[in-house]
Amino acid sequence: MDAKRLLVLVTALAAAVLVMVVPSSAQEAPITATVLTPRSVFPDDVSMTVTVNGQTVEVADASRTVTAKFLVQPGAQFPWHTHPGPVFVNVKRGSLTFVNDDCKRTNYPKGTAFVDLGHGHVHTAYNPSDTSETVIVATFFEAPAEPGPLVIPATAPAGCTI
Repeated sequence: MDAKRLLVLVTALAAAVLVMVVPSSAQEAPITATVLTPRSVFPDDVSMTVTVNGQTVEVADASRTVTAKFLVQPGAQFPWHTHPGPVFVNVKRGSLTFVNDDCKRTNYPKGTAFVDLGHGHVHTAYNPSDTSETVIVATFFEAPAEPGPLVIPATAPAGCTI
């Protein structure tokens, strides 16, 4: 991928995340994204089945991956959303509280990882700290072929407030 297309990808991803983020009181942007790898395609025929807490998604074509690092300021929250495919997330610093579509909250501290199933599984996540930033690294599978958002905006489930 040439530098111009990579710049368009980085800009589109950052805009998709930043435009939809709930502001925090921090001076910096509440959530910033840095694309670590361009959209990449497995040259092999790769499929996967992902099961998390009894919920399973089938990924017929796991190609088109992209990896990004997110810096989440204290108190910042991702908007409610889903993804085209599964996302594997590693918490590098701080902690991240993941909220799924039944309002169940799970906190993931530094050194842990989790899988977001995508495929219509609506969720949000936030940095629960008042003072420390959170850093996560996420690998998205089934990323759209063309540069553009890796998130699909969604509405918060009824009665679920953060």
